[in-house]
Amino acid sequence: MDDISSENGESPEEEDLNELRFSRAQSYFDKSLTIRLLIGGFFVLCLFLFLHFRETYVEKLELGTEASRYVVAQTDFAFPDEEATIILKQEAAHEIGAIYRIKTDQIHDKVTDFQKYITRNEIGIKKWEKVSEESEFEDVALVLSLIADGLGQKRFTDTKTIQVIDQFPIDELTISPSEFFPYYPSIYSGPLPPSFWSNFGTNSLSGLDVPPSVSVFIMDYFEPVKWEFEMDQGMEYTLRKLAQKRIPETYTRVRSGDRLIDQGEKVSARHVAMLKAMKESMSQKRNLLDPFTIGGTLLMTLLLVGVAVVYLAENHKDIFRSNRKTALLASILILSLLVAKGVEFFLIQTPSNVLDLVRFPLFVPFAAILLASLMNVRISAFASVFLAIVYAMALSVESIPFLVINLLTAMVVILMVRRIRRRKEVFVVCAKAWLVSVLVILAFNLYANTTLSINFVGDLTSTFFFMAMTAILVVGLLPVLESIFRIMTDITLMEFMDPSNELLRRLTIEAPGTYQHSMVVGNLSEAAASAIGANGLFCRVATQYHDIGKLANPHYFTENQLGGLDMHRLLTPLESTQVIIAHVSEGVALARKMGLPEQFIDVIKEHHGTTLAYYFYHKQIELMEGDKSKIDQGDFRYSGPKPRTKESTIIMIADTLEAASRCLDEFNESTVINLVETLIAQKMEDGQFDESLLTFEELGIVKNTIVKNLLAASHPRVKYPPHHPGEEG
Repeated sequence: MDDISSENGESPEEEDLNELRFSRAQSYFDKSLTIRLLIGGFFVLCLFLFLHFRETYVEKLELGTEASRYVVAQTDFAFPDEEATIILKQEAAHEIGAIYRIKTDQIHDKVTDFQKYITRNEIGIKKWEKVSEESEFEDVALVLSLIADGLGQKRFTDTKTIQVIDQFPIDELTISPSEFFPYYPSIYSGPLPPSFWSNFGTNSLSGLDVPPSVSVFIMDYFEPVKWEFEMDQGMEYTLRKLAQKRIPETYTRVRSGDRLIDQGEKVSARHVAMLKAMKESMSQKRNLLDPFTIGGTLLMTLLLVGVAVVYLAENHKDIFRSNRKTALLASILILSLLVAKGVEFFLIQTPSNVLDLVRFPLFVPFAAILLASLMNVRISAFASVFLAIVYAMALSVESIPFLVINLLTAMVVILMVRRIRRRKEVFVVCAKAWLVSVLVILAFNLYANTTLSINFVGDLTSTFFFMAMTAILVVGLLPVLESIFRIMTDITLMEFMDPSNELLRRLTIEAPGTYQHSMVVGNLSEAAASAIGANGLFCRVATQYHDIGKLANPHYFTENQLGGLDMHRLLTPLESTQVIIAHVSEGVALARKMGLPEQFIDVIKEHHGTTLAYYFYHKQIELMEGDKSKIDQGDFRYSGPKPRTKESTIIMIADTLEAASRCLDEFNESTVINLVETLIAQKMEDGQFDESLLTFEELGIVKNTIVKNLLAASHPRVKYPPHHPGEEG
């Protein structure tokens, strides 16, 4: 008997409840120091990688909304300033002045007039006769064609515009830069300046195999002409586009500490670009191969793991000393890290800006449900805080809202998962946790005065998705983890209560008395265990299997003997004892063959402890004429071990009292209480409770509960008068 709390820092009730999830049998894997170090090293490596390869978090702002608070630069960076680029491009376009050209129709008309001038005009004819002595008419036609084409190609603008055009790549221009002449007509008609004709003759007519007098003659005719000009808007548009194209994307430098946006300011594309550039700059500056970066991550990893190790060593020695439990804890934590990193990677790689819409990812409840179901709520709570801190450090999330919503939803599932007895109830727990997350999101949005924004709808949708996926993953992983680590949860217990189970069906057919006895013992032990905070469900289910060893020889047990036939009349007391005691070893063998949990097998071993088969022992004494020295008492004792858990102790008590209560000649409260007190006192004197975790106070509650339930189960009924034939009713 134990009357103090556990050395683990847990209450005895909580420790025993947790211990029932795991078998007490330890293999080499469970005890090996080498394996323990490998588990710890692998976990440290996984945590290091998770922390080291992390995304940088930067405030997310929705375009067109008002900033809920001011944001400052966390580092020096340069960002592509679209507004500045637009301004520079506009300035470049303004450097291109108006572009003029001579009207094409006038050039054609003047060419026709020149032809008339040398054929019909007397002055023209005389001048032509002088020129024609040195040339032919074909020469005139060639020069006239070149002048007409040249005038059509020429563009006139200011000097500054020409300087800009000279910087353009030639292959991007539709006409050569040399075709632009620095002449800006103040009116839309007038003669071209002499410098134009001088330049024109040098560039356009030089090198011709034509007498110079021909070129001079023709240009002298065209020089005094008052030309009419028109704006070439197509060329002007093209040149301005080329000028804008030459302007590179402008980057504006921002220093660390500069305010990027003020509270209440409307978010523009420039603000979004600044935040994006700042995030990229922070990621680039964080060199993952730098020794200082690696050292910092390693130090943080060791600090986090160190805190976890100290917590386990001080508060959960059973987990700290068991490789199987440590491996389970590490597996769930590593799996949680992988899920979180996988989801983050998917969101980042998605072409659309999905990551900015998922502001409240719910990762912690996944681990919280698994740990609370498979281990205990205290470990689950600690792991939830541990993971929340790690996630906030390594994931691209806003730390404070992420911590608040994840921890609150984790606490909700931890408190509710203790009552889960069917796998489908996981969905109910996750649904309630989602409702809590809705309230948290609403609180944050009300605080920021953005309740009706698109973000609010996105937050509700994303958190619903996360909790739905959590429920699906938990339901799928629970049976896998239960099988790998041989864990018995309440869900597992409920599955073993299925009447279609092969062993239970065999009991109902082959040993119906034993089955009925087991059902009554289950009800008694469940009520007693629940009264002291122990695992009543375990007691109820385990007792259905505690006597399965009787299936080997069911008719040797009183409850299965019908018609008054006593099989033990054919056996000696020692032989009868061996048959009766053998139901324990037979039960263990059958349980292992059918794959029952080790915890059930412990109950099969312990429900009789090392008690004495007193009835047959007494018979043997009678055969020996009262000489006890001729009897080895050990031959008449069960092999044990003695009960080591509260549940196993309660089952032993309930099993003994249920069977003994059937032998009472007079069944009333007084006789039942006397029977309970006597039998429990005998077992205490026999040392059967020496290894039990039950306290004396709890033992008193157990006795009172069993008495109450025995009396309730055997309450008297009204005696009906005999029914005579012919009477109605």
